Amino acid sequence: MPMNRAHRKLCSSEEWAQTTKDRILPWALEGVDLGEDVLEIGPGYGANLRVLVEQVPRLTGVEIDGDTARLLQDTWGERARILHADGAATTLPDTSYDSVVCFTMLHHVPTAAHQDRIFAEAFRVLRPGGTFAGSDSQPGLRFRLLHFRDTMNTLRPDTLPARLTGAGFKNVSVDLHPESGGLRFRATRP
Repeated sequence: MPMNRAHRKLCSSEEWAQTTKDRILPWALEGVDLGEDVLEIGPGYGANLRVLVEQVPRLTGVEIDGDTARLLQDTWGERARILHADGAATTLPDTSYDSVVCFTMLHHVPTAAHQDRIFAEAFRVLRPGGTFAGSDSQPGLRFRLLHFRDTMNTLRPDTLPARLTGAGFKNVSVDLHPESGGLRFRATRP
């Protein structure tokens, strides 16, 4: 999904990688058991992937952008399986992952219908009892400025539970961070 130059610079920066490691992932994954086999949808430049690869035995990243997928393969290909594919149509086997995660990427998906297909794909590849977890940003002035001429389709906290339930998930929870206002979600496949 297209990102403007400033946004690409931020997302590929060491500052963002450190923010992800120190703030985003600890909050987004608080209390989540990732299991042995983890799928990250939309790893982008790999800020989350570099943390996850140290925490789980087997990690797969599915990235829609071909150049970025090649960059991830070159950097992490010995420690993670990297696939160039749409997170809504991965071709991965059914019920093959203990958890599926995605962080600060769903707002780059241009339509709610495409986001819903990602939710359905996460459900399909999860094993029964598996967890779908992640986080995303909520709109604010700085966030809107960063997304000038960029895709920005944020998740609504009031409608997300029904959308995840509609994909088949149970035990859905959606929270907003008390300071940043960011959103996190968790859901399980029965």
